[in-house]
Amino acid sequence: MSLTLTSAKNIAHVLTEALPYINEFVGKTFIIKYGGNAMVDEALKNSFARDIVLMKRVGINPIIVHGGGPQISNLLKRLDKESKFIQGIRVTDNETMDVVQMVLGGLVNKDIVTLINRQGGLAVGLTGKDAELIHARKLSFTNDNPEMEASEIIDIGHVGEVSSFDTAILDLLIHASFIPVIAPIGVGEDGQSYNINADTVAGKLAEVLQAEKLMLLTNTTGVLSKQGELLTGLNANKIQSLIEDGTINGGMLPKINCALDAVQSGVRSVHIIDGRIEHAVLLEIFTDEGIGTLVLSS
Repeated sequence: MSLTLTSAKNIAHVLTEALPYINEFVGKTFIIKYGGNAMVDEALKNSFARDIVLMKRVGINPIIVHGGGPQISNLLKRLDKESKFIQGIRVTDNETMDVVQMVLGGLVNKDIVTLINRQGGLAVGLTGKDAELIHARKLSFTNDNPEMEASEIIDIGHVGEVSSFDTAILDLLIHASFIPVIAPIGVGEDGQSYNINADTVAGKLAEVLQAEKLMLLTNTTGVLSKQGELLTGLNANKIQSLIEDGTINGGMLPKINCALDAVQSGVRSVHIIDGRIEHAVLLEIFTDEGIGTLVLSS
């Protein structure tokens, strides 16, 4: 009996702790970049979907931008086509772009939509081509190899960057109680499709919508000190120091730069969180401690 009472008290504590955050965030927009292990582990996929539905039910407006790199590589392998990368960027020729659109705009996108709908939400899948949501231009890629006398411009195919957004479709969906799920495929002025980094799309969209929060799900705990301790409450000055002393490096650099750009462009806060933890999104936004790295403008 006492164990049951203790459990009940713990549940009540969690709910009361969440209440002020719910009140604060009603009507606010959260951009959530979904990827990594959270997209492939069944338990994590279902917990993520429940988190999103709960957010919508309490009055928050979540918008999901998803990746799908491993799924693209898997299908290319099955088609006996080699995946080529230059400095971490996928070389995207015409055939690869067809696969990107099939995987991101079809398989992955509709899987996420189905997961959310099965949990009681109303999700709608989009690519950046729908209603010309994401206007893109070809990414100019320069290889600055110090061993070369001059920089080399490399054609990496249908890889793009965001030039602008037309968010009219998102406004309609949000106000009709739908949850947009966006595949990061943009369209150029010439009608060409472009594969765009999902973190970049999420960050830029958060800036345009002046979102309350940008949340980046990763396969790491967050930004860690050299001693392996989680760092949070970071601002531009702290981040610059951490980059200069080598604490932030490698794959975390693009994410932290994305976070910094967002908060310096009006997004209230950015959260880099571990998508390997069940209900990571709710734990970060509805508890006092949180579980990830918080980035603020100052």
